[in-house]
Amino acid sequence: MLQLRGITKRYGERLVLDDVSFEVRPGRLTGFVGGNGAGKTTTMRIVLGLLSDNGGQTTLDGAPLTAEDRRSFGYMPEERGLYPKMKVLEHIVYLARLHGFTKETATSKASDLLEQLGLQERFGDTVESLSLGNQQRAQIAAALVHDPQILILDEPFSGLDPLAVETVVGVLQERASAGAAVLFSSHQLDVVERLCDDLVIIADGTVRAAGSREELRAAYSSNRYRLTGEADTGWLRHEPGVRVVEFDGGSAQFDVDDAATAQRVLRGALDRGAVSSFVPQQPSLAQIFTEVIQ
Repeated sequence: MLQLRGITKRYGERLVLDDVSFEVRPGRLTGFVGGNGAGKTTTMRIVLGLLSDNGGQTTLDGAPLTAEDRRSFGYMPEERGLYPKMKVLEHIVYLARLHGFTKETATSKASDLLEQLGLQERFGDTVESLSLGNQQRAQIAAALVHDPQILILDEPFSGLDPLAVETVVGVLQERASAGAAVLFSSHQLDVVERLCDDLVIIADGTVRAAGSREELRAAYSSNRYRLTGEADTGWLRHEPGVRVVEFDGGSAQFDVDDAATAQRVLRGALDRGAVSSFVPQQPSLAQIFTEVIQ
């Protein structure tokens, strides 16, 4: 398990990371989200040893993280980092060989991975001739080809169309299922919500929330319900302790002051006709994100 404890970083007098602490567990996908300048890339670069910190500690399975540990990590930076004149398969084979694989094994692993990522028809193309989306896929292959057990990806879905996103999501889920610890940042909250097992939200260099997706949803859930029934739900607008969020004839989403108010609403709905559903609503990641960074 990768653990960050109390990481701080300053540039002169400016504090850009303040007591950043979270963990990335094996077999799980950890989403790392925040606005531009929140501290995501700086944090990742400190974990990788590309930047030094001004305090705190990063450990792997309880021991201080070493340069040798980091050499086995898989990393995909937000910036393009491949050699533009090299051919795609040649490039990924080259990177695999740098990690000690034989030419035969490296070629097999690179070919299989590029096929998984939908680049089977681009083996002989140069990196610079690829579309931006395909360059992104090739960069992901570069981070994965040596089978890292710690995988750190900075905006892996940037520039990908919806089909390519699904392809990459499948590959990352497969790696996590095989036991890899995956940390990835993204501005695409819908993808993060669907993909991540754990979530870290950072703003202004401070972790505002961290935990499993289910834990955060439970922690930030409000007394919000959706009622769908036979009768028009317009009466809810005049009910004490009820704030209607969304209304559409026989269906409404609303907040209540407490559980007793919710039960009173349900009884009132049943008095007016058949009720097909009355269910509490969990907040989306976007709603949690908006709440914790304010």
